[in-house]
Amino acid sequence: MKGLIAKKVGMTQVFDENGNLTPVTVIQVEPNTVVATKTKEAHGYDAVVLGIEDLKESKVNKAYKGQFPENVSPKRHLKEFRDFEKEVAVGDQIGLELFEKTAFLDVTATSKGKGFQGVMKRWGFHGGRASHGSKFHREAGGTGNCTTPGHSMKNIKMAGRMGSERVTVQNLKIVKIDPELKVLLVRGAVPGNKNCTLIIKSAVKK
Repeated sequence: MKGLIAKKVGMTQVFDENGNLTPVTVIQVEPNTVVATKTKEAHGYDAVVLGIEDLKESKVNKAYKGQFPENVSPKRHLKEFRDFEKEVAVGDQIGLELFEKTAFLDVTATSKGKGFQGVMKRWGFHGGRASHGSKFHREAGGTGNCTTPGHSMKNIKMAGRMGSERVTVQNLKIVKIDPELKVLLVRGAVPGNKNCTLIIKSAVKK
């Protein structure tokens, strides 16, 4: 598996040779530093720990700083990737070249928070008639039992906090790779706000 830590820049659109318009998400990929490697002999599995965005050593406590080798400065974001396909060593820099022969990506991020929402927005309920006198426009309807046990059962779809969840969007097609700007253009929408941290991996189902 291939994977990197990246940042969501925003959305735009590009035209292909035939003039067809494609909406794309711009993902910025700064070089990821190899912070540590794990092996089956020592840890029971093979993995690579990558990090981005340097931190001032004065703002890092000893416990956090202790996991970084001498030649690697402390990083703000860390991510462990198991069964990494590329042979790497601690201190190496990995960039966009990792996905040169990859066509599809899986992107993981924390989705936008939408606050407290009703059942129509949160779960897609149709609601009642919008006409005058219906008295049932956007309500959830019955949620409990009229007799024993007399309360709402588990997993009833109700109003509540929506969004701000860990989401993975699969099989996003790579439209273009720009090594100079250090960006990936992928077809479709990517979860999260602008400038949020993403985990991009080679697609599992492709």
